[in-house]
Amino acid sequence: MPQPPLIACIDDDASVREALEGLLVAFGFAAEIFASAEDFLSSARLDRISCLIADVKLAGMSGLQLQRRLVESGYQIPTILITAFGDDRLRRQALDAGAVNLLLKPIAREDLLSSIELALKRKADGDDGQ
Repeated sequence: MPQPPLIACIDDDASVREALEGLLVAFGFAAEIFASAEDFLSSARLDRISCLIADVKLAGMSGLQLQRRLVESGYQIPTILITAFGDDRLRRQALDAGAVNLLLKPIAREDLLSSIELALKRKADGDDGQ
């Protein structure tokens, strides 16, 4: 039986991380959660990540900075950015940088799942949005 897609979630709020992890597992995905972009980058499983969900505002490296770093390092991980403080300028900036989507907190389950579907399709097609 094939392994479910591995989705990484980065948020500095433990309750958000745990809620995302629970939702992902409930829908049949494997999930790995991180409190910071730096923790994520030090993971030995970067090559297995099918999709990344990252908060824009993190202590240390931001979600946008992480997305750029991954692209510069050659990792093709489709990224969904999340934020509680979004506006049209931030949305355009995220999408121009290759994000699959920018979702506002609280995140609607349907929006998250459709964004994950799009991210997994990008991954399968070998298109990271760049």
